[in-house]
Amino acid sequence: QVRQATNQIVMNCADIDIITASYAPEGDEEIHATGFNYQNEDEKVTLSFPSTLQKGTGTLKIDFVGELNDKMKGFYRSKYTTPSGDTRYAAVTQFEATDARRAFPCWDEPAIKATFDISLVVPKDRVALSNMNVTDRKPYPDDENLVEVKFARTPVMSTYLVAFVVGEYDFVETRSSDGVLIRVYTPVGKAEQGKFALEVAAKTLPFYKGYFNVPYPLPKIDLIAIADFAAGAMENWGLVTYRETALLIDPKNSCSSSRQWVALVVGHELAHQWFGNLVTMEWWTHLWLNEGFASWIEYLCVDHCFPEYDIWTQFVSADYTRAQELDALDNSHPIEVSVGHPSEVDEIFDAISYSKGASVIRMLHDYIGDEDFRKGMHLYLTRFQQRNAATEDLWESLEKASGKPIAAVMNTWTKQMGFPLIYVEAEQQEEDKVLKLVQKKFCASGPYSGEDCPLWMVPISICTSDDPSCAKMQVLMDKPELTLVLKDVKPGQWVKLNLGTVGFYRTQYSPDLLESLIPAIQDLSLPPVDRLGLQNDLFSLARAGIISTVDVLKVMEAFVNEPNYTVWSDLSCNLGILSTLLSHTDFYEEIQVFVKDVFSPIGERLGWDPKPGEGHLDALLRGLVLGKLGKAGHKATLEEARRRFKDHVEGKHILSADLRSPVYVTVLKHGDGATLDTMLKLHKQAEMQEEKNRIERVLGAISQPELIQKVLTFALSEEVRPQDTVSVIGGVAGSSKQGRRAAWKFVKDNWEELYNRYQGGFLISRLIKLSVDGFAIDKMAAEVKAFFETHPAPSAERTVQQCCENILLNAAWLNRDAESIHQYLLQRKAPPAMV
Repeated sequence: QVRQATNQIVMNCADIDIITASYAPEGDEEIHATGFNYQNEDEKVTLSFPSTLQKGTGTLKIDFVGELNDKMKGFYRSKYTTPSGDTRYAAVTQFEATDARRAFPCWDEPAIKATFDISLVVPKDRVALSNMNVTDRKPYPDDENLVEVKFARTPVMSTYLVAFVVGEYDFVETRSSDGVLIRVYTPVGKAEQGKFALEVAAKTLPFYKGYFNVPYPLPKIDLIAIADFAAGAMENWGLVTYRETALLIDPKNSCSSSRQWVALVVGHELAHQWFGNLVTMEWWTHLWLNEGFASWIEYLCVDHCFPEYDIWTQFVSADYTRAQELDALDNSHPIEVSVGHPSEVDEIFDAISYSKGASVIRMLHDYIGDEDFRKGMHLYLTRFQQRNAATEDLWESLEKASGKPIAAVMNTWTKQMGFPLIYVEAEQQEEDKVLKLVQKKFCASGPYSGEDCPLWMVPISICTSDDPSCAKMQVLMDKPELTLVLKDVKPGQWVKLNLGTVGFYRTQYSPDLLESLIPAIQDLSLPPVDRLGLQNDLFSLARAGIISTVDVLKVMEAFVNEPNYTVWSDLSCNLGILSTLLSHTDFYEEIQVFVKDVFSPIGERLGWDPKPGEGHLDALLRGLVLGKLGKAGHKATLEEARRRFKDHVEGKHILSADLRSPVYVTVLKHGDGATLDTMLKLHKQAEMQEEKNRIERVLGAISQPELIQKVLTFALSEEVRPQDTVSVIGGVAGSSKQGRRAAWKFVKDNWEELYNRYQGGFLISRLIKLSVDGFAIDKMAAEVKAFFETHPAPSAERTVQQCCENILLNAAWLNRDAESIHQYLLQRKAPPAMV
C-alpha cells in the first residue's frame, strides 16, 4: 500500500543482491526501479523509481540473489552425515530476531504483519517444509530433477516466524484429540527417536487449547530436528525447529534429564503458537512477554503431562535462583528494555527476559489465582489475535479478570531492575507474634547504600509450623516497612516468609528466627521448595557479605537427611560456586573434604544401581550425587566409576544413560592421556548427538595442562558442531584453576575465529560468561575489560560488564571470608579438646 505519493521504497535487506525490482499499481503499467541504495549498517535498502508512485495498492516484484550462509541465522546450511557416511547439507531458517531480511527483502519488524504465500523449488528427493500444509507439488518445467512445492497461505503473521526447511528426514505422526496433524521430523533412520516428543506434543496442544480456551489456529504442526542450530529451539508458526538434543529421545541411550529437557522445550515452543505467534509483541522491548510467559507455562504443561517430575520445585532452582543471581548485579537491566539497533535485540535474550520474566509471571499467577488468570489470558488472546500487544495490554486484561491492581504491582517488577531483600524480626506479645518487615533493594555487593531506595509492591505470604504448606497470612507490602500481627503463634513455633518460594525476593531472618527454622530443615517438616529457598537465600546473603559464609556451611550440614533431588541440586550448585572460589586458595582440598562429608551419606543410601519402584527423580539424584562425590575424589566412588567405565568401554556392560555423565566426569578428573583418548574415541563413535554433547561437556575435567590444551584444540575441530564448541570451552574453564586460565588464554588467542562464528548471536555472550566468570582477582577484571575494549563485541557488551562485576565481587568475597572458612573447615576435623 502506498500511503502517500513517493519515488522511493525503503525495506530491510541484508547480504542480498537485488537484480531487478518493479512496482505495478493495481491495473496499471509496471514501473522499474532504477537505483538500489544499500544501507548495510542499518540492514536496509532503498529502491528508487524514475517516476512517483501514487497513493493506492500495487504489487512490488523483486528478483534477487542471496547466500545460503554458515552463520546459523537467516537462510543457512546445516551439515549432516547420511547413514552411509556422506556429508550433505540441509537448507534451514532461523529468522528471530532480525534475520528474515537475509532470506528475502521485507519489512522485518514484529508489528508489520502480513500473510505469506510460499513456494519452494527443490530437488525432487528432498523433503520441503514451511509454516503451512503443502497444497501442490509439481515437476519444475526447467529441470526434471526439481519439483515446485506450494504451501497454503499463512494467517496474518510476523516475518520472524516464517520458516522453510529443505533436507532429508523421516517422520512419525499422530492427530491430537482436537484433530491437528502433528509430525516430528528426525534424521533419516531415527524416526523412533521422535516418538517421545510426539507424545508430549499430542498431550500439550489440547492442554493449551483448554487452558487459553482458544483453539490452535493452523491445520498442522511440524517439529523438526536440525543438526546445526544456535538456540535450543525456535517457535516458527506451524514448523518448530529444534536442536537434535532438544527433540530426539532414544529409549535406550537417553538419560532422564534429556527426556525432561525435551518435554520442557516442546512445552515452551508450543505455548508460543498462541503467546507470541497468534498475539505478538509490539516491539522487542516487550520480548520478555513472549519468553517469560512461555518459560513459565512450559512448567505448567510438563507438570500436567508428567506430575512425577516435581517440576515446579525444579523451576525454583533452574529459573528463579538464576534470575536472582543476575538481577542482584549493578549491571543487570529491567525486564522491559528499550531496544534500538538489531544488535541490541540479541542481547536481551538472557536470564532476565526468560527466567525473571517467568518468575514474576509465576508470582502474578499465584497472586491472582488460576481461575481469574485463565479468564484474563483468554480475554487477552481473543482481543489481540493476529495483532500485536504491549505489556500494558496484558496487565489490563488480567486486571479486568481479577479486579486487582495488576499494572501498579507489576510495573514495580518489570520497569525497574533488581528485587527486594526483606528483613524480618519478631517479638512475642503474649499469644501473638508481631513481625516487623523492612524492604530494601538486594545488591550482590552488600547492603544497599544509595540515596532513594527503589520500592516494590511485594505479595508476602507467611506460614508457621502449625501448617507449613498453607499461608497463615497474605498481604501486599507496598511501603518500606510493615508491622504484622500473627495471632495465636506460640513462642516455640517457627515463622517462614515466602511460602513456596513464589515471591521474587530474598529474605533475611533475625538470628533467633533463623535458628528456629534449622530443625524444620532437618526433620523435613518444611516443604522441599521452602528448604531450597531458605538455603539459597542464605548462600546469596553470604556471597554479598551480609552474613558470614561459615554460618551457611553450618546450615548446609543440616541437610544430611535431605531426600529431594532439586534441593540437592541447588545445594550442589552453591557448593560448586564456593569450590571454584576456594580454588584460588591453598586449602582447596579442605572444601573437597567438606563436599565428600555432605554428599557421602546420601551416596551410600542411593548406591549405584536403581532399586525397584524408583522413578525419574531418583535417577537424577543418583547421577548428581555420584558425579559430585567422584569429582571430589571420594575413594569408593572413584574406584567403582573406573571399574564400570572399563566394562563400558570393553562392551562387557554398557553404562545406563543416567550413569554416563557422573562416570565420565569422575574418570576424566582423575585420569590421564589414555583416559582422554578413550573418551575422544567414544565421542567419535557416538551415534546420538546427546551422547556427543554429554562427552563434550565433561572433557574439561581433565587436569594435566597439556591435555587441557588438547581439549581446547578439539573444541574448534570439525568433530564438534559449532553450537557446541562453547560448552567444551566452558567445561574447561569451570573445572579447575589451570583450566580457567587456559580457557581464557585460548579465547583471546582464537578470538577472531570465535567472534566470526558467533558474532551477534547469544552464543558469544555465553562463551564470554563461561570463560571468565570464575576469576577472583581484581586485576583479572581489568584485563577482561581491557581485552574487550580492543576487541569489541557489541551484542555482548552487557555480559562483559556483568562478568567484570562478578570477578570483583568474587575477589571481595575471598578477601572477606577465606580465613574464617579455612578455620571452620580445619576445626570441623579437629578431635574434641580434652578437658
